[in-house]
Amino acid sequence: MYILLVIFLAVFFYLFWIQCIYYQHNSKKSRKQLFKCMLFRNKQLKSSQISDLSRDVRALFLTAHPDDECMFFAPAILRLVELNASVHVLCLSQGNYYNQGVQRREELLDSCAVLGIPDSKVTIHDCKELPDDPDREWSISVASSVILKHIRAHSINVVLTFDGRGVSGHRNHIAIYKAVSYLSSTGSVPDDCSLLSLSTISVLRKYLFFLELPISWLLPSDLCCLIDSKGLKQAKRAMLCHRTQLQWFRYLYIWFSRYMIVNTFRVIDQGQKNLKIY
Repeated sequence: MYILLVIFLAVFFYLFWIQCIYYQHNSKKSRKQLFKCMLFRNKQLKSSQISDLSRDVRALFLTAHPDDECMFFAPAILRLVELNASVHVLCLSQGNYYNQGVQRREELLDSCAVLGIPDSKVTIHDCKELPDDPDREWSISVASSVILKHIRAHSINVVLTFDGRGVSGHRNHIAIYKAVSYLSSTGSVPDDCSLLSLSTISVLRKYLFFLELPISWLLPSDLCCLIDSKGLKQAKRAMLCHRTQLQWFRYLYIWFSRYMIVNTFRVIDQGQKNLKIY
């Protein structure tokens, strides 16, 4: 009986902790911290300006394939859209591995519309040097050139993309990180542009769903974006737009992946050197 009581109290306090995380994340202080992090390179930033920062954020989500935006980045996208930031998506392939590129292009536009991003802010790049193929190494020079042109054309000041492990280990995801890191190391990124990478976590943590939240909250990160049940429904609707990708394991991902409710990012070091260019 005593053991059952201890278990019950442990579960109760753990769930209460998760509720407190949601409350704190939606606080005004949390929103201020979010914008401070994203615009940390602006040395002239004053505390009196924080309330107006949403209109100053021009965020670019760099993805490799249609469906990356909702599978991996939905919490961050929805959070920024909610705060009235200008959100752009640049997808570096149209997902033509199974000759479904035309359909997947339309699915991406539909998904972004559900997430609150208009077609005018969605760019799908398609070239032979950047094919949708897990067995092909992308040209880092080509990818970095495409990314830099987009950053400059849209005056982007926050770039969010994959980290060096690409969340799922996909070569195309990792190539984007290498391209962004190369731009950073060569000093090509505009001075007012922050670079953030989505943290890759273990498979166990990945499929703990909301039970993983305290771990993400405690471990160090430079930016944490969390959505509530309403946002989760929106993220699921966006994922369901990718009809060509809805195999059985995708449904498991939708229901159990922690990436559907929380994103944690680390700042990409803008002093990295000796990156290989292919």
